[in-house]
Amino acid sequence: MALSKLPISRKILSIGPILLLYVSVLNEFDFNYLNFKYFSFNFPYILIFYWSLKGEGSLNYVLVFIAGLINDVVIGLPIGISSLTYLLICGFAAYLRNITLRPSLVKDWFFFLFTILVTSSFFYSILVIFFNVKVNYYDLLFNVLYTFIFYYFFSFIFGYYLNLLRRTND
Repeated sequence: MALSKLPISRKILSIGPILLLYVSVLNEFDFNYLNFKYFSFNFPYILIFYWSLKGEGSLNYVLVFIAGLINDVVIGLPIGISSLTYLLICGFAAYLRNITLRPSLVKDWFFFLFTILVTSSFFYSILVIFFNVKVNYYDLLFNVLYTFIFYYFFSFIFGYYLNLLRRTND
């Protein structure tokens, strides 16, 4: 019997996106040791948007909210800011999923740009207005740009994984 036909492998594959989300929020990494001054991207945004859009319910909103709380604790932000941002991303993805008749990667990609611009504006506006946090707008600009670019590449990886997941469920 093939490994993909075993029930445990189906369970592991189906919880893969949420496990990856928790690993990514617990493991805040940066590229400071590589001397890339403005290179950063927000992997949880990519993951949440893609799996909320294409994953057919594989990301539970409560688990996404808890991942946001964990992210706030790890980074040291006020509790709930990331959770609200993550849920906004889920909302945008659910909206796009409901209005789309013919899915297209390019359309999804540009809607993702709109989504991260709105959610990042919301996120940093709250931090600046209510918590008086200093924001480096060059870092923010490059973060949004690289997050937008990397969505295209990660969509192929996640698409392959989603096809593998669908094959094991058949």
